[in-house]
Parts: sequence; structure tokens; C-alpha cells
Amino acid sequence: MSLSEIRTRIEAACQNAQRDPASVSLIAVSKVQPNDRVRAVLEQGHTLYGENKVQEAQGKWPDFRTDFPDAQVHLIGPLQSNKVRPAMELFDAIHTVDREKLARRIADMAQQLGRCPDLFIQVNTGEEPQKAGILPAETDAFVETVRVMDLTVAGLMCIPPVEETPSLHFALLAKLAARNGVEGLSMGMSADFEQAIAFGATHVRVGSAIFGERDYG
Repeated sequence: MSLSEIRTRIEAACQNAQRDPASVSLIAVSKVQPNDRVRAVLEQGHTLYGENKVQEAQGKWPDFRTDFPDAQVHLIGPLQSNKVRPAMELFDAIHTVDREKLARRIADMAQQLGRCPDLFIQVNTGEEPQKAGILPAETDAFVETVRVMDLTVAGLMCIPPVEETPSLHFALLAKLAARNGVEGLSMGMSADFEQAIAFGATHVRVGSAIFGERDYG
């Protein structure tokens, strides 16, 4: 697979869903990828990337942005409260707002910095005990809580359970977003992004299909 093949598949999925391909942003998930692979994709003109960890992103993106100033980086992994400041200074969006304490810390830091990345609320659509995210039944109240803090909710995000049909979770996330007047839907990964687009995904997260398999060794 390659970047151009993924883009072609996104365009085809948008055509099938009667959507404008420009309404779907491809997040190239660069976590744990060697810098030479990331640079190769940057040199192809792709500008949107996803990282899981603040520390790893700090180690590579300031340098990359010197050479590629248009590059945007989204945090798609969990965020600890003590890493909020560096995260807000580095990332253009945070997809994993999942608890009130974290939202409050972000709100305080936004006042200090005078700016705030786009914020997505992570919803645990499968209600999996080991997974982060707000439960579906608590999402409406949490969106309101975040908005009361003078923060804008740019979108909702989910990671469906591996063993369940992802489209059920995409449909649920889309319903929660529509009910709360939220436009962004961060959902869909390498194996299921076409289904996610059919259900209204605005951001799809694709990694190894673009960069190659990760080496966690």
C-alpha cells in the first residue's frame, strides 16, 4: 500500500457516499515510524500526521516543521494531565479528551497560552473497561461540561472493539455528534476507513498502510 493508493481509496469511498473528498482529512499515523519513512511521506506533500505520545512527537516534529512548515500534527493517543502544556504547544488537535480533570487542565492552559488546539472527545462506544473514553450515555453531559469551560468541541473520536462490526460504532458516534451539534468525526483506521467515511468520518487515521509495518522491537 502507499499514500497515493490510500488517497484513491478515500476518493472512491467518498464517491460511493456522495461526499466531497475534501471533507475527509487523512491522518498519516507516524507513531513509532523511523524518521526517514516520515520524511519520505512529507516530501510527497502530505501535511497531516498523528502521534500517540507527547514525548515521541517532541523528539521529531520541531525539526520536521523547520523543513515542512505546513505540517500539522494531531495527538491521537492518551494524554496525561501533566503533559497538557507541551501537548498544547506542539499539537494542532487533541483527539483524546476523555475526562473532566483533563478538560479543566486544557481550559486553564488555553487561558495561559491564549490559544487552544482543536479538541475531540474520545467516546468509548464499545463500553470496554480497559479502554479510555466517555461512555455513550454520558457523552451529551460531557460535551456540555467542556463547552461550559469555554472550550470548543471540534469533534468526537472512537476506536471500535476489535471483535465487533465497526459500522455499528461509527453509526453511534455519528448519532452522538449530530445530537450535540458537533461536526468532526475522527473514526476509521487502516482496516475500516471506507466504512467510516460512509458514516460521515471527517478524519481517518491510517498508519502502517502508508508507512509500512511498525517495528516495536
